[in-house]
Amino acid sequence: MVRHEEGRGRGDSSPELALFSDTDTIAAIATPPGQGGVGIVRISGSSSLKIGESIVGEPLPPRHALHARFTHEGELLDDGVGLYFAAPNSFTGEDVVELQGHGGPVVMQMLLNAVLAAGARLARPGEFSERAFLNGQIDLAQAEAVADLIASASIQAALGAVRSLSGEFSLHINQLDEKVLKLRVSVEAAIDFPDEEVEFLEQGRVGEQIESLVDAVQALAQQGRQGALLTQGVSIAIIGAPNAGKSSLLNRLSGEEAAIVTDIPGTTRDLLKVDLVLDGLPVRLVDTAGLRDTTDPVEVEGVRRARLEAERADLILEVCDLAAIPVKTEPTTPERTLRVENKIDLCNASPGPVKDLPSTVRVSCLTGAGIGALKSAIKKRVGFTGESSAFSARQRHIEALNAALAALENVAEHLQSNAAAEVIAEELRLAHLALGEITGETTPDDLLGSIFATFCIGK
Repeated sequence: MVRHEEGRGRGDSSPELALFSDTDTIAAIATPPGQGGVGIVRISGSSSLKIGESIVGEPLPPRHALHARFTHEGELLDDGVGLYFAAPNSFTGEDVVELQGHGGPVVMQMLLNAVLAAGARLARPGEFSERAFLNGQIDLAQAEAVADLIASASIQAALGAVRSLSGEFSLHINQLDEKVLKLRVSVEAAIDFPDEEVEFLEQGRVGEQIESLVDAVQALAQQGRQGALLTQGVSIAIIGAPNAGKSSLLNRLSGEEAAIVTDIPGTTRDLLKVDLVLDGLPVRLVDTAGLRDTTDPVEVEGVRRARLEAERADLILEVCDLAAIPVKTEPTTPERTLRVENKIDLCNASPGPVKDLPSTVRVSCLTGAGIGALKSAIKKRVGFTGESSAFSARQRHIEALNAALAALENVAEHLQSNAAAEVIAEELRLAHLALGEITGETTPDDLLGSIFATFCIGK
């Protein structure tokens, strides 16, 4: 059977994928810390109903909200609502009980302590979503979309996460996966008839199918890159000489006086980070210390951190004082640097992109002239189009799509050179495995663990 020959598939019935419902029951606070009108303790596993009923003091009918007084060992803890979702009709696919009480941290902790004392254990980060994945309720891309939706930094990011959670992204992946699988079957059948191998591949129009698959994966990868930008955003380091206007640029882009601005060189000595949304694109701006030679030990450390931040950043804004620039030059690393020539209000220069210098934009941080053009240049440089149809995606999805694309392109080349069917079959196998990693069909266990470990405990 080709389908689950490697990795783990959600339909596998091996012991390592056994449902948790016969082993242990987990619990956690599912609402954010702090004070609120409502707080929720979620319980999942075979003992959920027993534990929930011991707290509410009466039977919990499935899918009905029951107003109850929450007690433990005869002590009244809270007054709230109990909900029971019988397996498999729940988020995790197991019996699930939710105790909805008043949203105070002390109340929630008392309620959680009572649930743990009644036989549940504290859930690991992401364990509810992990169980939903392992029990076939959602695939891996949908599970990640849950976390992405919670962490959304913009409306576009939230809408993209909802699309992925609904299965839109997975549907595209599964359709491509099925086409690759059918090709694998055809090619591997040709291996059994070596005398008719070439004729078999030509009659099967494998070349045309591969060309169509390459186009489809390329298009999906482009959508995925937009989704990844919406989900993960970009980090932008602002660097430059002292008094070039770095802090003023940070304030202008963020729309607030986040950084202290003075005429004294060396005012900014440590990193200052501001999170914002730039026309739908989540951005982390990092203002850094002015780059110059100095003997001040504090400023030396600031310069070191500035250079380190520039190395880590997705994009660098190199701010210059236009009046102090002797000649027109491009940045040393134009592929990930935009030069921002500031103080055009003092030089009578025009704002916006510089005609002969495609990586340079002129602005006035004092008046705001050219800032709109700079925002457009930032989005263009990172490849953000702001497509409203994008779904949420992660870097691992992009890497998997690129791996599948490379394997399919290799197939096209092998077909042109009349390579052996075994070689073509191997490339199709690699493409199939890469696509399966996205939805979790062929994802290694260690990768699954690292993915769910980034979730909050209540999910």
